[in-house]
Amino acid sequence: MPFLNATRRSLTHTAMNPTTHLIAATVAFLATHYVSSTPLRAKLVNALGNAYLGLYSLIAFATLGYMIWAYYRAPSVVLWYSPALRYVPLVVMPIAFVLMVCGLLERNPTLVGQERLLETDDAARGILRITRHPLMWGFALWAASHILARGDAASVIFFGGFLVLALSGTVLIDRRKAAILGDDWRRFAAVTSNAPFVAIAARRNQFKPGEIGWLRPAAGIALYVAVLFLHSTLFGAQPY
Repeated sequence: MPFLNATRRSLTHTAMNPTTHLIAATVAFLATHYVSSTPLRAKLVNALGNAYLGLYSLIAFATLGYMIWAYYRAPSVVLWYSPALRYVPLVVMPIAFVLMVCGLLERNPTLVGQERLLETDDAARGILRITRHPLMWGFALWAASHILARGDAASVIFFGGFLVLALSGTVLIDRRKAAILGDDWRRFAAVTSNAPFVAIAARRNQFKPGEIGWLRPAAGIALYVAVLFLHSTLFGAQPY
């Protein structure tokens, strides 16, 4: 049965195709992170106790490793090509790194274990005046700029997964915090914004660069420069 044999070979090849692996890995990576925003999380915490966080982290790193493995083995299928877009990350990534570093170093009520900051009068300060999710927006800019620059199918899937997770994560975090923290969260949300600079533009907050200082942005720029020079070594691709 030549036709059936050819069909079996075709299905086997499709099942083992690196692009199929990349799609599966990205879906698994997203699903793992979305668990924390569903009622299933509470059930898992009750069942596993302190082991939940360790198991969650293990699965998250495993799916991330699966994504990276599949991405570097996926074929190059060009969707668009524009030499000018190759330079988008060079412009965007300094901003992304500053947001990431400032987000990591700023006390933030949106982060796990820092909800008590809402009880203070200055919870919305520093980088949080710009956006209450600086880390997420840093990742979103990283992902979006690399999608534009790369322009191939594998990059759309790989970086697109991070872009979807970062942007949807800001909404899911807001929803979960509002449900748990009530009025304390609503007061914080009223003077901050998810999207950068919206609260400032609406005059619900003010931009005070002195609260951010110069050291954190300088650390972000230094990290950008380091990654720029090590990019080809670390990731096997020229940044420009």
